[in-house]
Formats: sequence, structure tokens, C-alpha cells
Amino acid sequence: MAPPYVKEDLPPYLDSTSEPPPLFDGTTRLYTYFPCPFAQRVWISRNYKGLQDKIKLVPIDLRNRPAWYKEKVYPENKVPSLEHNNKITGESLVLLKYLEDNFEGPKLLPNDPPKQQFAEELLAYIDTFTKTVYTSFRGDPVAEAGSAFDYLETALHKFEDGPFFLGQFSLVDIAYAPFVERFQIFLQDVWKYDITAGRPKLATWIEELNKIDAYTQTKCNPEELIQQYKQRFLGQQ
Repeated sequence: MAPPYVKEDLPPYLDSTSEPPPLFDGTTRLYTYFPCPFAQRVWISRNYKGLQDKIKLVPIDLRNRPAWYKEKVYPENKVPSLEHNNKITGESLVLLKYLEDNFEGPKLLPNDPPKQQFAEELLAYIDTFTKTVYTSFRGDPVAEAGSAFDYLETALHKFEDGPFFLGQFSLVDIAYAPFVERFQIFLQDVWKYDITAGRPKLATWIEELNKIDAYTQTKCNPEELIQQYKQRFLGQQ
């Protein structure tokens, strides 16, 4: 069970004019960028585990990055990254498992071996899923993206003890949620393509996901997303 909802005032972005925080002073920091789906994954997990007081959000303005972020924090110069126990760890899927192993809060991976195995299969597929849908944006998504959403629909039939990929809400749902969120918005707006049509399990999954405060407080701004994706994929200003 997730901890009670915590209303959080989000801190301002740090940009090229900002001083760095006092690095490696014992504070655990999640370096993030709020519109980034990869960073959103770790943000959701942090919230769901009730770690708002244990892991401080440090938003980095990726459009005007501070030089010290690459030089002193994370040489990869991307988000998310986590400052914890005097080291920096990056990559969102790695960080989901890191939070699971190193922090308290509700478990996001079950002990059941079949569910653990299926979790690994779904996490291994996620790059194919996102690549298929992103690539379709430059062609015909209605024809090209369906197989990716059909895969999710089929996967959601695997366990019947709940509406999520492993039955109960898990790290797998967190890994997929930011991307499905964005794809649903953009496909509906530009191509009038409803990803839930003929996919009742996916429709229920999205509906149940939106009942989880830890997720809903991290959702992107639809208007900003549509504008950004139109520029990125369609060359529209």
C-alpha cells in the first residue's frame, strides 16, 4: 500500500547561472527534469515509496544546463541521476531497482518467481516498445504502432489478481507509464488514434494508474508535450 498522498511544492530549476548544491554532504538528491519520461520513472517510485523527505528533488534545466552538473555530478550530463552515499548512480531502470534495494517503502517487485521472470521480460521489451512508437510518428502510427500496444494488452492478461502488469502495481508499471502517457496524448491529438480502442485491459490499466497519486502528481503538461513532439517529429513550429 502506498503511503498517504503528500502535496509537494516543486523546487525551481537550476540552470547555467545557478550555483551547485553542497555536493556529497550526506543529502540524497534526485537530479531530474520534470518533462523527461526517464526521470519521471524515478520520481514516481520515490513518491510511491514515501521518500519525499529522504530524497530531495534537484531539477536541472536541460535547455540551459549548468556546467557543474557534468563536471562535478554526472559526466553523462543527463537525467535522472541519484546522489546517495557519496556516489552518483544514473540510468532510470537501474535507479528503479536501486531505490527498491536501498530504501524503505512499499515493495515494487514481488517475491513470486513467475512474476519476477515476467517483470524481466517486460523490462527487456520496453526499448522495442518505445522505438516502435517513436519511429511510427514519422510514418503512419495507426498502421505501425499497433503491434506495440497489442503487446501491452496481451501482457496485461498474464496475471488476473489485479489490473497491472504483475497484477499489483509494480516497478514495471512505473517503467512504462511515462511513455504510454505521452504516446496516448500525441497519437490522439495528431492522428485521432485511441490506443485503448479494442484494448480493454490497457484502458483499465491507464484508468487505474490515474488513481495513484504518486503517479498523477508527476504527469506532463499535455499542451507542452504536443507542441514539443510536433516540433521534434513533424518539424512543426
